[in-house]
Amino acid sequence: MLPIIEKLLILQDRDRRLIRVRAEVATLPGQRQMIQAKAAAGSAEYEAIKKEAQQLESDRKKLELDADALKDRIGKVRAQQNETRSNDQYKAYEHQIETSQREISRLEDLQLDLMERIEAASRRVEVATKAHAALKTETDRQLADLASREKHLATELAGATEARASAASGIDDASVLSRYDRLLKTKGDNLIVGVAGGVCGGCHMKLPTQSVVSAKAQNELVACPSCSRILYFTSDMA
Repeated sequence: MLPIIEKLLILQDRDRRLIRVRAEVATLPGQRQMIQAKAAAGSAEYEAIKKEAQQLESDRKKLELDADALKDRIGKVRAQQNETRSNDQYKAYEHQIETSQREISRLEDLQLDLMERIEAASRRVEVATKAHAALKTETDRQLADLASREKHLATELAGATEARASAASGIDDASVLSRYDRLLKTKGDNLIVGVAGGVCGGCHMKLPTQSVVSAKAQNELVACPSCSRILYFTSDMA
């Protein structure tokens, strides 16, 4: 095998590692965003459940205050009723008292209904509180794992970048390196390929006989006429 082919294969291997690490690094922001979005959705749901329970309790207290206000009003009307000497006015006061008592009865019925709903809401809050705590614990763990993974990948990326630079510096022919870099951009990390069975290992097209002969001769760089990938041949490909 040509020495330059050996160097290019090493460079290709370094590029494959570098591309893989870069791809993993690129997924980290999306993973973090997904974890945070799930946590935010869980928190929003938890807050909504708590808010619903708080609103029910607020409504119940308002009904209670309204009923107490009516009871106070009845007390004042009774006092006025006891002082009046007019039969018509007495009846008017009695009507006010009866109306207020019916309203109090209605408010108390509403309070009973709300108390049942508050009890159910309290159970939901209890379940949601445990679920929210568990979600937070899991979110913290996932984010910690992601931060650790990010740190590890940063180290791996630095090593892969350095290894790639070292492999590239070993190629003295600038034109070959430039050609390789162009192919890397257009063909990906499979650009130095074998010719097993007379077929290009990249595009899998049947190679002309002359291309196969030239690759076997190992005297020069040979390109696939179909995809321009650089070809190489080893004895086990015969």
